[in-house]
Amino acid sequence: MKELTNRQINFARVEFWGATTIFVFLLFFHISFSLSNDWTENNQARVSIPFEHYFFSHMVRYVTFYGAFLIVNFVAVPKLIKKEQVVNNIGLIILVFAGVGIVIGVTDTYLQAYLLNEYANRQMAYNAIFGKSFLYAAWMLLVFGFYTIIKYLGTYLLANADTIRARYPIITRGGIAAFIIWMVTMLLLIMGRVEHIIIAGWGVIAPSGILIYLYSFYSFIPKALTKKRPFLFYFGRVIGWVAIFYFPVALFLLLFVRDGDPAFTLSSFNSAIQLLITAPLSWVMFKYQLRGNEQLFVLKKELGRSNANFDFLRSQINPHFLFNALNTIYGTAIQEKADRTSEGIEKLGNMMRFMLQENLQENISVAREIEYLNNYISLQRLRTDPNPDVRIDTSIAEEVHTIRIAPMLLIPFVENAFKHGISFRESCYIKVMLEIKDTTLYFDVFNSKHPKTETDPEKDKSGIGLNNVKQRLQLLYPNKHELIIRETSKDFVVHLTLQLA
Repeated sequence: MKELTNRQINFARVEFWGATTIFVFLLFFHISFSLSNDWTENNQARVSIPFEHYFFSHMVRYVTFYGAFLIVNFVAVPKLIKKEQVVNNIGLIILVFAGVGIVIGVTDTYLQAYLLNEYANRQMAYNAIFGKSFLYAAWMLLVFGFYTIIKYLGTYLLANADTIRARYPIITRGGIAAFIIWMVTMLLLIMGRVEHIIIAGWGVIAPSGILIYLYSFYSFIPKALTKKRPFLFYFGRVIGWVAIFYFPVALFLLLFVRDGDPAFTLSSFNSAIQLLITAPLSWVMFKYQLRGNEQLFVLKKELGRSNANFDFLRSQINPHFLFNALNTIYGTAIQEKADRTSEGIEKLGNMMRFMLQENLQENISVAREIEYLNNYISLQRLRTDPNPDVRIDTSIAEEVHTIRIAPMLLIPFVENAFKHGISFRESCYIKVMLEIKDTTLYFDVFNSKHPKTETDPEKDKSGIGLNNVKQRLQLLYPNKHELIIRETSKDFVVHLTLQLA
């Protein structure tokens, strides 16, 4: 259930903007209808309602419905799914829908004021009006329950779209997403008491578009691509289908609008939408997907070739042979009492073992990363210690931590410091500091800078190490790191703060 909730977060942004779009559309439609002559004629034909009562009552209702949806859908329900503060959130849902019932009841006393004269006294009229309003609020709660079930079921279907398509090729991820959005908007329109003709129109246009989109991807377009004029063949097939279903759609709409003219008008409008928008859009999307699949095939082919080359190169150097050779040289150095040489070989062996084994893992313990840093610095000290003008200071946490980190994430900064900060012609320094507080890692690297000579092969090269580690930080720890790099003519400073939990 927690995994399902995490997937739902990705749908929340689309859900919010969809609800907001419908809310704005309803307000615009209400304002336009209220200011038109249609409202005046409709009002005179039935019961006279003052304009301000009609206008402001509906405005208050729409705002209330929208606010109630946001509170229940984005605050109460997610916490209930996670089983957090269950009693409080159930109480919040009941309180919200009770408030909706009160708002509907109060606004109905203005919109249905004529009912006050049909009862023996005002109290009986108010009881009847508010009774209906709370029944309607309860019905809205039931509809919202169906909405929540559809939403989470849709999230599950999207997460398993590839498995579903393997059994039913006609069903695509885009088709599932479109169906979910259609169901959600239908429920919202019903909850908003929108005119029947709008609900009926949306109830026909969207499913028709989804079916044409699915059949276009599954059958129409693939068959058309084998013809001399693929688009004309495809468009002709769509025209045929739209023509066949014109009268069935009109008869279906007639069941809801109970009037032949609006039913056939909506069916004609639906046919125009499918021919002018859905069919061309499906063609463009299919061609775009086809081009993307071709590019993906080329990339996979190149990746396979690169992996084959890498495997071939790796097979040429047997790690066991390499470690055995290093151990042999290490033993010889000890026998000859070459302490510095044996120490260097030991450090190098540990580093190579780390790179060949643990570097392939997604995460390693911070202790192993620190051990690799210490081995690298110790190996460099063998080269720099004889020179009194080179100063290397370290303050690296020694204790073992259970938290984990991506491998080889810190070493590029230290490598960069030794690459650009060491000079055997003048005084230089390198300082490395690493501290961990709770689950936050603080890493600082300071080094001196020296102008490169004209014969230095690295003079005009900036290297890719720092750029690579910046990209890795963005990919692996988005919004969980802060990297500050300061550079002067004589110094280079790196400060990294990393949240590891």
